[in-house]
Amino acid sequence: MPEEIRARQRTGVGVGLLMTLVLAAVLLSALPDDDNQQNSGDCIPHTVGSWSTDDRITAEFARYGDDATRADDWTGGDGTHSVRLPDGRLLWLFSDTYLGQVHRPPNPVGESYAWRDGTAPLVRNSAVLMDEGRLQATLPAPLFPDPGPNQWRWPVAARVEPRSPGSSEQVLRVLLWVRTAGSAPWIYGVPTATEVATLSLPDLRVESVVEVLDQRLVQDPSRRVLFGTTLVEKGGWTYVFGGDDGQAASRPASQAYVARVPEGGLGDPAAWEYWDGSGWAARARPGAVLGDGRRTGVGSAFSVVRVGGTYVLFTMAAGARGLTTVTSYWACSPTGPWHGPAKDFTPSLPPGQVAAYNPQVHPELGGDGRLVLSYDVNWLEATGAAAQLNRNVSLYRPRFVTLRLTPAR
Repeated sequence: MPEEIRARQRTGVGVGLLMTLVLAAVLLSALPDDDNQQNSGDCIPHTVGSWSTDDRITAEFARYGDDATRADDWTGGDGTHSVRLPDGRLLWLFSDTYLGQVHRPPNPVGESYAWRDGTAPLVRNSAVLMDEGRLQATLPAPLFPDPGPNQWRWPVAARVEPRSPGSSEQVLRVLLWVRTAGSAPWIYGVPTATEVATLSLPDLRVESVVEVLDQRLVQDPSRRVLFGTTLVEKGGWTYVFGGDDGQAASRPASQAYVARVPEGGLGDPAAWEYWDGSGWAARARPGAVLGDGRRTGVGSAFSVVRVGGTYVLFTMAAGARGLTTVTSYWACSPTGPWHGPAKDFTPSLPPGQVAAYNPQVHPELGGDGRLVLSYDVNWLEATGAAAQLNRNVSLYRPRFVTLRLTPAR
């Protein structure tokens, strides 16, 4: 295993790069109406009107992570996604995760941060349950085992849906990215495949994992697409967004893609269709819906939310600003055209060589015109990252902001 990957596994450097989606099916008259035929009269440009830090949710993750009463629960992670369960609980999904115990300050070098020692376990994914705004328990981790030698799974977006189209039984479907150990510049792993896990409700038992898109035959890893960074539901369809790993090939921005699946079909590879640039098709190479590889595009991970008839996409900005700055795009359809980038903002970051990434909207926490968005924080340099993340545990936990969108002028 290359030294870069061994270091990656020690440090938990975090969800890297980006994601995309794909898959297949045939247009049948019995399927839901095509969202591209929607009346766009209720679609208006949107941009960020105002934002503020959400200290309450950020502090709840700090409280839970610093709780030293157990040695097998979450103390830090990235790749932050959430999904509301039918019984009202909120399930938080994370990629690389530190378990173990957190020690109160002062730490061994005399600083005033809560810290963890170098023996803290690092797992590739985890899930934490929240009830009535309070984090309660970490499910046995990793929730999704490695699919093979030198491979791992990162969970991304999830939704509750019928077990099959028209079924009265509900299950939880979780999109997974499979990555394989590789050498530089693939220190976060080579994108390999998109999978979908089915979990039973309410006990959250993993029943099955199916592969929906294998990318191993795409020779250029920077052109491989992984799906599931974000989901949007509309008109009986689940739209699944994803991206390529263009940033690993030193392009300023990566490209975004979209697939769609009828409600209840996420776990059926044959039910997937993806946008090829001119229409929805099965078993075709997906066509980018956003990104020119320079000024426009997406960064490591992004999120899409529907506001009335408008789709709003949040991502880290292109180029060097992508280490600190969140920007947005808008469209009247999941396939675009996407307009922007629009007004951006720079959320607060702790001092030091740190970066922000993976902006994700959590509709379950918003309301009254508010959107709650999380962003992950990590030490910028891979060298010495483990020591930095253990010295100050707050460096590897999500932070939250509250946004209000306004019509763009």
